[in-house]
Amino acid sequence: MATLRIPLPVNPGKGLGFMILGASLHDILTRLKAQPHLYPKIDVTYSASEPLVAPVVLALTSNGIRLRFDGPDQRLRLIEVSNFARTPLTYKNVDLVKPQDENEAELVDGSTNPNGPAFRQVYHKLFGPTFPGEYLKPKEQSMYATGTYVLSYPGVAFSFPLRDSAWSEKADFVELLSTSAASSANCLTIFNGSSWKEVRGDLYTRLCPHPRSLALGGRGRDSIPDEIEFVKICGNGHIELLRRSSPTFHLILSETTTQDLVAELGPPDAIYRKNDRRISIHKARTRSGEQPPYTSLPVRLDGVSDTDRSSVNNSTDESDLDDAPLAVNSSGLSTECFYNYFHHGFDIFVSCPSSPSPGLVPSDTDEDQSPISTSTDRLVATKLLLHANIPGSYPFNRYRRSRWFLDPEQIWADNTPLNSESRFAVISAALQDTWRDTYANEEQARSLQRAMVLNRGWGDSPGSSCELLGGWEESGDVSKRDREGHGPDGTSALGNTELFGFPGLLFEVLKNDAVGCLTVY
Repeated sequence: MATLRIPLPVNPGKGLGFMILGASLHDILTRLKAQPHLYPKIDVTYSASEPLVAPVVLALTSNGIRLRFDGPDQRLRLIEVSNFARTPLTYKNVDLVKPQDENEAELVDGSTNPNGPAFRQVYHKLFGPTFPGEYLKPKEQSMYATGTYVLSYPGVAFSFPLRDSAWSEKADFVELLSTSAASSANCLTIFNGSSWKEVRGDLYTRLCPHPRSLALGGRGRDSIPDEIEFVKICGNGHIELLRRSSPTFHLILSETTTQDLVAELGPPDAIYRKNDRRISIHKARTRSGEQPPYTSLPVRLDGVSDTDRSSVNNSTDESDLDDAPLAVNSSGLSTECFYNYFHHGFDIFVSCPSSPSPGLVPSDTDEDQSPISTSTDRLVATKLLLHANIPGSYPFNRYRRSRWFLDPEQIWADNTPLNSESRFAVISAALQDTWRDTYANEEQARSLQRAMVLNRGWGDSPGSSCELLGGWEESGDVSKRDREGHGPDGTSALGNTELFGFPGLLFEVLKNDAVGCLTVY
């Protein structure tokens, strides 16, 4: 079945059709997958060992388009069109290339003719005059070697194959590209900047003028809540959501109500009713009035089951419920639930108020805090789950990537910033050093840093709940398995994840040491 070909308008410095520069990987990939008749094949390329550093590339092979996203923020930085027959393009309602019948465009070997517009069409009819471009010499020198002349306009560039023997720095590039020594354009590039030569060096790090959400670029953007740029974790249940243009939203765990959430963040994309507490057996249990020491996973481990987050979990097994009562409404149904904000990149667990977690660093004031009433009369935000959207992880593309950082005003070892791009080994070392004095001895510190393992691949569907495997058992070359494994959407499956806990923080860590999800409670 032939792929439908609908013309896409070229908007220099902005995007190609709905593919807007600066848009999030989650938004673009979701939109592409919703149109399989237009984009039947999507290849995702990324670094299994450095998924938050190296760019992520979406190749639409049936359409001759490549989309390049930066690793840390997962925002669209570059659009490349390498086959003009597979995707008709227009500029100001004028075709870049004369539309061809499908039989005319198809070559003998079954491929399509990728040739784009000729230089005369670009320079004299469509985009007009511009400054001289840049000539890139061929890697191998020979009589028939062909280089590339990049002709740049603000926000868009064309690559023309040019016979190397014809090139001269003194030659008039307009006359030279108008001769038979130059071929039609074989690539069109859309970027944010005045010229390709200028943006090439900082393509993945420069500021994006457009929002991450495609909805914020539409006509109804005034009614859509502002997007979250960063999440600042201050400790003691205090979280700051730094927004793109609106004032900072202060989320206070066990105080911020559901009405506050809807008013500031908009209605959730989905709501999941919590009813699975199978691993709450690991929750610390102490005698009445006894305060447990600051520990890792055993303390407040009821939050672990919350990492099996809403859209991923649909289990209804209610055996092994713990002693804490569930908030119920008049019909007897649980009112505890997750507010799923897929477009913001996080979930918020709504339940009865609970005692606040300690600060990011030990403090005598933590023990003096009075407990919060656990009345079921009102529901408040008690946990925040921040999703990393790491390619190759089990929940990839369910959420937009959420970026966070621990309060830099706290004193960390070597003043190392701790954020969503940090390797967990760095985060763990800094937090262990911070809480070292709260442990009785080194043996206790080591025992409390043992990981629990989650397997998100068990079950009949992607909605199956996580399973607890116990000890971390792994053998063989991990990097090799990462390269050879395959998961949903053609991505490499990174397999099981580990859970590590610190006071107020719970980290879900992938095999490549990246933090897949951070739960703040």
